[in-house]
Amino acid sequence: MDNTIYIYEQLKYIDPSVLDYQDWINVGMALKFEGLSCDVWDEWSRRDPARYHAGECEKKWATFNGSGTPVTGGTIYRLAVEGGYVPKRLSDVDEAMDWDDEIARDPLRVLEGVEIEQFELPARRWEPKEQITRYLQTLFNADEYVGYVTQSWENDDGKCLPQKGSWDRTAGELLSELYKLRDDDIGAVFGDYNEKAGAWIRFNPLDGKGVKNDNVTDYRYALVESDSTDLNTQNTIIRELELPVAALVYSGGKSIHAIVRVEAPNADEYRRRVQYLYSVCKKNGLDPDKQNKNPSRLSRMPGVIRGGKKQYLLDTNIGKESWAEWQEWIESINDDLPDPESLSDVWNDMPELAPPLIDGVLRQGHKMLIAGPSKAGKSFSMIELSIAIAEGVDWYGCRCAKGKVLYVNLELDKASCLHRFADVYKAKKLRPDGLYNIDIWNLRGKASPMDKLAPKLIRRAVKKGYIAVIIDPIYKVLTGDENSAEHMSKFCNEFDKICAELGCAVIYCHHHSKGAQGGKKSMDRASGSGVFARDPDAMLDLIELEITDSIRMTMENKLECAVYIEYMHRFHEDEYNSLVSLDDEQSVSRMRDIASENLAPKTIQVIKQKVEEERRKLDAVSAWRIDMTLREFPKPKPLNLWFEYPIHQPDVDGVLTDAQSEKPIFERATEGRKKQAQKQKQSSIDSFTTAYEALSMNGEPTMKEIAAYLDKEDKMRTVYDWAKKAGYKVDKNKGVVVKITDETAEN
Repeated sequence: MDNTIYIYEQLKYIDPSVLDYQDWINVGMALKFEGLSCDVWDEWSRRDPARYHAGECEKKWATFNGSGTPVTGGTIYRLAVEGGYVPKRLSDVDEAMDWDDEIARDPLRVLEGVEIEQFELPARRWEPKEQITRYLQTLFNADEYVGYVTQSWENDDGKCLPQKGSWDRTAGELLSELYKLRDDDIGAVFGDYNEKAGAWIRFNPLDGKGVKNDNVTDYRYALVESDSTDLNTQNTIIRELELPVAALVYSGGKSIHAIVRVEAPNADEYRRRVQYLYSVCKKNGLDPDKQNKNPSRLSRMPGVIRGGKKQYLLDTNIGKESWAEWQEWIESINDDLPDPESLSDVWNDMPELAPPLIDGVLRQGHKMLIAGPSKAGKSFSMIELSIAIAEGVDWYGCRCAKGKVLYVNLELDKASCLHRFADVYKAKKLRPDGLYNIDIWNLRGKASPMDKLAPKLIRRAVKKGYIAVIIDPIYKVLTGDENSAEHMSKFCNEFDKICAELGCAVIYCHHHSKGAQGGKKSMDRASGSGVFARDPDAMLDLIELEITDSIRMTMENKLECAVYIEYMHRFHEDEYNSLVSLDDEQSVSRMRDIASENLAPKTIQVIKQKVEEERRKLDAVSAWRIDMTLREFPKPKPLNLWFEYPIHQPDVDGVLTDAQSEKPIFERATEGRKKQAQKQKQSSIDSFTTAYEALSMNGEPTMKEIAAYLDKEDKMRTVYDWAKKAGYKVDKNKGVVVKITDETAEN
């Protein structure tokens, strides 16, 4: 299916009349980028007759010459979603429907089989004063300015249209004058009106300086009105949808005016909420007049006559109490959640599990997080995984399914990223047979928050057949507060959308929080909210291991043996097994002896130089342990790795089995204090021993002589303490200091 079909469908949900100029231009740029013609833009723009000018699209189209950061179809997708468009799954659009297939229910459609009720005006006395009074009390605060129009003019078609009207009186002032009326002559307050035309009122408060959108002080209400739907249907749908209606007014003509609470904080949000409101109404059989979208729009004033019919206040405060409550109700009705099913119904016909992407670790279509500190080589790990999937080989000893992978590079410049892939291939000594399976999306400097990036990614990937999408790293696309569970839950939901829409696994990496991690559980090391660790189906946590002197010596011995083995094979391949045993290969001294007996002195010298070179490389090698927390598989033993730029290698010899991770701060502090105390003790021992040996050249010294030598005559207790630590005591018979021996100890 061609991508343009998606765009045609999405354009249906974008109303050009509610867009600002830049969004209108962006739609044109996106259409040209996606290969559509100017006619498509022109035809769509005609839906806004008030601003449409013939030939304008063609002129603008000619100026769209592309740029380094083009406006793409993702812009159309975003605007369509804001207008109520719900993206279809690939399976929904690529497969033809059978006669018996069920058509998916629209997520904004909530009315099914509603019986249309007969619309009737309330059977009570006509009281204009009471009508307009109740309207003002319901919609306005006393200190808010109200705009209204009682004067009209007639156009060439005989249609009565409102003039500019008044806007300089508050609701309190108008109500005060209405209270003083002894009859229902509201013209005495608002001014006389033409009964052929009726009268109008603005439903949002103004600043008392004008009647434009800029004069609106609170984006409180929106108008829902439809001339294309009969009155019975209008009345029924408004009530059945439980719109949060502050005032419901019969216009005296073909429509009912619903003054709906939208309670928007600003003009942009007002536009979005009105568009959402109109989408819900339209999908449920009530097609609103889009010319009513402006916050300063006029509505029909209740309590007046129009063409022999009454403009009547039908109801106040019906439906849901607020916009938030109504929107939540609408979306909860169509939550797209499956119905509960009995386990007995599927017990004998269990659905197949998704095949593994990484054996024993992750299934296809699931999520995996790799967390670790800086310099752990997380990006290289992600590149290694991309290559392992593309080539269908092992990743850290785990077999990977072979298939297409999208690597989303958010951190590196394009050249560096590509060279890293080449370096990893070279270091792993892999033939690049599966390069066609790797797509790289370089977004450094162009990344957007994940809620904006996800639909763009889905649009580009929907037909590529990826079995994995790897995002590196996620801090570049975080939305909201990293430490907020609510924000991070919404953020992680974007990964679910990608999994669901593309049917692929999503793998991403994140950094550890600051400080030592050795004392924490693996799930608590990732920076920010615990949602990061608990959301994915597999979490792999990297923590650095301490390379002790013993481990380093083992590594150096292994390295040296490997060099000797290499050269013995090179010069004595045929007789190697008779010269070198398996035990010999594990002993540096034996390999040295065997080499000296069988290789030329120059070769021995070359070997020694190579050993020194390899030893120097060890300074850059680090050791790591991966602790896995898995949802779908049993928890495996921790995996120990060596990271030697640019790849990780499993510790197949078990050298790191007993290696310890970085210790918590409190343990390191305790060890530091112990070391300092030991250092001070040794210093006091060395000082006393030096003084004793210097003075004993002239005979055995007394404690006072040693104290004077140490300049500690006023701290004799300290000198006695040092003597004890150094293994000396005072001979009570001679009064001199002597070394403690078995004999002196007895005395």
